[in-house]
Amino acid sequence: MAKDIYERIDSYVSGVRNEFEERLAAMVETPSVSSDPEHLPDIIKCGELATQYLREAGAEAEAVPTSGNPVVFGSLVTDPGNPTVTIYNHIDVQPADPSEWNKAPFVFNKVGDRYEGRGTTDDKGPALTALMAVRYAVDNGIPLNYKFIWELEEEIGSPNFESFVRQNISRLQTDSVLVSDTIWISRKQPAIPYGLRGLQAFLFKLETHAKDVHSGLVGGVARNPIGELAQVISQCYDARTGKVKIPGFYDDVIPPTKAELASFVNSGFTVKGFKKAHELKTIRPNMKTEADVLKGFMAMPTFEVHGITGGYSGPGVKTVVPYHAEVKVSTRLVNNQRPAKIARLIKEHVKKINPDVKVEAIQSLEPFLGDFKGAYADAARAAMKFGFGADPAFTREGGSIGAVVTMQKLLKAPITFLGLSLPEHGYHAKNENYDWGQTAGGIRMFVRYFDEISRLR
Repeated sequence: MAKDIYERIDSYVSGVRNEFEERLAAMVETPSVSSDPEHLPDIIKCGELATQYLREAGAEAEAVPTSGNPVVFGSLVTDPGNPTVTIYNHIDVQPADPSEWNKAPFVFNKVGDRYEGRGTTDDKGPALTALMAVRYAVDNGIPLNYKFIWELEEEIGSPNFESFVRQNISRLQTDSVLVSDTIWISRKQPAIPYGLRGLQAFLFKLETHAKDVHSGLVGGVARNPIGELAQVISQCYDARTGKVKIPGFYDDVIPPTKAELASFVNSGFTVKGFKKAHELKTIRPNMKTEADVLKGFMAMPTFEVHGITGGYSGPGVKTVVPYHAEVKVSTRLVNNQRPAKIARLIKEHVKKINPDVKVEAIQSLEPFLGDFKGAYADAARAAMKFGFGADPAFTREGGSIGAVVTMQKLLKAPITFLGLSLPEHGYHAKNENYDWGQTAGGIRMFVRYFDEISRLR
């Protein structure tokens, strides 16, 4: 390790702050909402900004077209003989309802060391943090090549990412992948996730007659699709405990080991802090301890109901019997579970309860489980400690990143997560924010990680 690199790094970090903030402001004020077709011009503009920033850092970069939104790809070769790390981030964002925010969501706002605006923490701030670190690493001779993948469809499930990778597989070859799109459990304790849950989403649909009808004329005789779907859902899971009742649902689940659970608990997690960060008034009554809660959202599958449509939804009560209804459902899946099998089990179970209900399996993502041991994990551990002054806990995340599973399958390279988001940053929520403390520590962390893996040959 070149000592002088680390003697100069704090000066670099403080010196780059204004540039970082200007670039983050420009990206935040480009509302790259991938779920809304009206924001396609913003998606294109955000891709152009990202390409510009990568080129200014010395990379060859372009916005690669796909059947949907482009993927920004960059390559910075210091020496063909050096190992290569690919850095993945996404720069599309969730929608934001201005009425829910304290300030306009797509106007960058700086309050002391905090940066407010949609995309600040998910994932534009971490992407720029990593880029600033790459520039320092290159300028100071760390023998490593860099590739960048900045996606613009992550928030809609990465529908075109696999085709992008397949079509560009030769130039995407790499020795390892670094993902900085994950969340710590607590600001006080750095965390390195090594697992993500998968996803299988469904629409349950039932139509029982041709139109909404008056309950005073047909009530007690006509079938009620909302009531029937509610009955189906109640026989799929216990809403109080979350326990799934579908035969075979848990057959392939591999519970976390005692060592993994201990690492989860050592993440700085508290139930009180968890409830505060996510504004939960109560949690399920079977969640008695920190370990129960951590296991519940990190390492066990779920069945959740997201919405019911049908009938009258205006003010007061309109006494109709609806003719159709739909329930939106998803299951989060853990390592060794397969979405296709879960889809089959749920369709079979629902058919036995009510054969008239149509079950459509829609969005699907495989789970991911990496390793918290080995050379890359050791490098990540050393980097986190250098950047933030504490040994990290190794955890899993309850969400999904479809691109990670694709990269694991097609690039066949070790994948490491070094995220910077915190629970209080409002990831996917109102009043999203990021902060300079995570940026400064993140630049230091990434530089140390690059230095560590440059020697893994």
